[in-house]
Amino acid sequence: MEQKRHFQEQLDLLSEKVLVLGGSVEEAIGNVVSALVGRDSDLARRVIRDDERVDRFDLDIDQLGMEILGLHQPVARDLRFVITAMKITNDLERIADLCTNVAERAIELNAEPQLKPFIDIPLMARRAQQMVRGAPDAFAQRDPAAARAVIAMDDELDDRMEQVFRELLTFMTEDPKTTTRALRLMFVAKYFERMGDQATNIGEQIVFMAEGRVI
Repeated sequence: MEQKRHFQEQLDLLSEKVLVLGGSVEEAIGNVVSALVGRDSDLARRVIRDDERVDRFDLDIDQLGMEILGLHQPVARDLRFVITAMKITNDLERIADLCTNVAERAIELNAEPQLKPFIDIPLMARRAQQMVRGAPDAFAQRDPAAARAVIAMDDELDDRMEQVFRELLTFMTEDPKTTTRALRLMFVAKYFERMGDQATNIGEQIVFMAEGRVI
């Protein structure tokens, strides 16, 4: 009985740590889009520094997962829960890395005159935030319907990225002097689109965890 209670406590701790990591990554997305839109290079540098904290947390979750596997040798749904936690934290860590990439581009863009008002990119960031918020919640609740709702959000990111690319290509065609800034903004849009891809991966893993089948 004591071992069973300890096992459940460790599963609860694992779930809590995933939620905390998801919150940190969600915050990083909010900070980096604020740094970009507000032309705040100090905030962008903070996002880059904070990435180390996400990396440490990712390792902490992996170590806890390995400890649970070694001590309790879970099976079936509990085994999938632990393995999924270790996989999705890797995806969350990659999203944090993409935030660092956006921050680096923001610092470069802030050193030059602004090319255009930011419209689609902040909307992409907001959608990525929603996906990153929803995915860990779906994991903690073991809710495949919530995971599918996260996956469904990805289409909007793809559509907006295409819109941004078309608009920026027009800038480059009409005025070659804008090419460097336009390319950097294209990278930014692609980074946010990739955040959505990573969140989609998390959603798919959660569905597998809850239902035992690949979608």
